[in-house]
Amino acid sequence: MEIIDTYKTIKAQSEGTYKEKGSKFIGYAVACYDEEEAKSYLNEWRKAHHQARHLCYAYRFGLNKDVYRVNDDGEPSNSAGAPILGQIQSADLTNVLIGVIRYFGGTKLGVGGLVQAYKTAAKDAIQAGEIIEKKVWKHFQLQFDYETMPNLMFFLKSKQIEIEKQIFESDCILKIGIELEQEQEIIAQIENLNTVQITELGIY
Repeated sequence: MEIIDTYKTIKAQSEGTYKEKGSKFIGYAVACYDEEEAKSYLNEWRKAHHQARHLCYAYRFGLNKDVYRVNDDGEPSNSAGAPILGQIQSADLTNVLIGVIRYFGGTKLGVGGLVQAYKTAAKDAIQAGEIIEKKVWKHFQLQFDYETMPNLMFFLKSKQIEIEKQIFESDCILKIGIELEQEQEIIAQIENLNTVQITELGIY
């Protein structure tokens, strides 16, 4: 069985647009790794465009590109989500979410017109961004107290470990990514601190 050690995704959130008969379609493409993260982005886009008629989307996750979902958000069936997913597939992306917001212009476009509009807005969002090839890493959540922070942060920096997310509240939480060949060594050293709760998040 072939070992997958890289995949293609979007480097940073990008935006594309398409206009047709008064309707405006705004596409967003962003790297995304699970449904919870997708919901967060979708809520953010809805708030930013609360007057828009529709927010249709598609996502695809996993190294085997086998976790995906489409949503037409009230548009005719298969006129929005499926064309968006088609652009994800065409660009051979995974771990990505694309949402397209529609401001209705008063003229119906028909199913064919909608397919073209959502497809083009999604494609424009992808082209506006930068497609990168990422190495497959194993990802972990680290939970610890403030006393542990200086030693842990010094260690992570010394090993050039990427911190993907950080939350500092009553406890501290970091999400980190580690190259597969480094994983055992790095995690063993973090475990030696004794005060860090380690949760494996997955390989991607």
